[in-house]
Amino acid sequence: MSQFKKIITLLGTLSYLLAATHKQAALTVRAEQPASSNKITIYFFYSKTCPHCAKEETFLSSVLQKYPTVNLRKFEVGSNPQNAQLLFKVSQKMGVNKQGAVPFTVIGDQYTLGYYDDQTTGARIDQLIQIALTKGCHDLVGSIISPQITPAHPDGSCQEQNHSLASGLDKINLPLVGEIKIKDLSLPALTITLGLLDGFNPCAMWALVFLIILLLDIPSRSRRWLLGSVFIFISGLVYFLFMTAWLNFFLFVGFIKLIRIAIGIAALGISGYNFFDYWKNKKAVCKVGNPEKKKQTLERLKKIVKEQSIVLSLIGISFLAFVVNLVELICSVGLPAVYTQVLSLNHLPAWEYYLYLIIYIFFFMIDDLFVFFAAMITLHVMGIETKYARYSRLIGGAVILIIGLLLLFKPEWLMFA
Repeated sequence: MSQFKKIITLLGTLSYLLAATHKQAALTVRAEQPASSNKITIYFFYSKTCPHCAKEETFLSSVLQKYPTVNLRKFEVGSNPQNAQLLFKVSQKMGVNKQGAVPFTVIGDQYTLGYYDDQTTGARIDQLIQIALTKGCHDLVGSIISPQITPAHPDGSCQEQNHSLASGLDKINLPLVGEIKIKDLSLPALTITLGLLDGFNPCAMWALVFLIILLLDIPSRSRRWLLGSVFIFISGLVYFLFMTAWLNFFLFVGFIKLIRIAIGIAALGISGYNFFDYWKNKKAVCKVGNPEKKKQTLERLKKIVKEQSIVLSLIGISFLAFVVNLVELICSVGLPAVYTQVLSLNHLPAWEYYLYLIIYIFFFMIDDLFVFFAAMITLHVMGIETKYARYSRLIGGAVILIIGLLLLFKPEWLMFA
């Protein structure tokens, strides 16, 4: 009988332990599962021409099956001005630097910008969904669409303490290479190529060459370097400001389909002009401005260089560089506009946009720098041969033709980043 009691006691103890373990496991599972009573809405801003948007849209379809209480609202911004305006309002409200970029996904009061793959950006979205379901976050976009909406948790925020997923979205692992940052060599290559082609421009070279001829007659070596350097610096600065204006314009409206089509058509026209100029303009002379205007500019150069006051000389050189480069902008026939349109299609931090512009300007000015430094060192003017300027027209025409066709038919191929 005592043996029987021992067996009963042992079975009872095991049953109690199993029940306690099961209860603890159930509590653990319930603690890990998000509260299904909270219903949330995912706001997905996208464009039909964006390949990253298509990847995320496929992922979000699986999310809806995984979370029955999650609702998805989609806003196509490429062809719908109202949706585009809403995107700007939401981006501004959330303090997003890259306003207007897609895909842009909002969950509660948190967002993701861009989409890499399901394991990185997708995991981040899944994490935000679980937090929102558990905590009940403020529906920020819903309050913008309908201000009368009262959030279930007015003080609730989707922001979590662990940002490990968010910080790893800009890196990938490649076989034999390891972890690298997401960079695409195509955009830097395009930047350098178009910058070089844009630089072989006869419209400003004549002014620089004539300026150097005048500078070589100045006995003061430091004055020669100073005036020439200021001319080149102001030339680059004017071009940079011009391209910055184009870039900001395209960042504001560049994702609108009609703008992209217009730039694509313009690119085809520019390429046609370059091909025509290659065959007809064998001397590669600047056709912008008449000879009388150029003569007046050269006379001004003589007066500026011979000015006794260095301050007045610097002011005069700066003003002349500004005027000459305004003429050069016309002679470029839209290359900067086409490049900045392509640049705006890529989702980059603000500083990276301007870094690309600086790289473009550097290679744009490299022929001027070569001529200037060679002249200052050798005291002899070395010009760029006509055939190189002509060939730049031919190559530039081919590159712009390809870009124009891609803008019209395959814009996603230009989204390098």
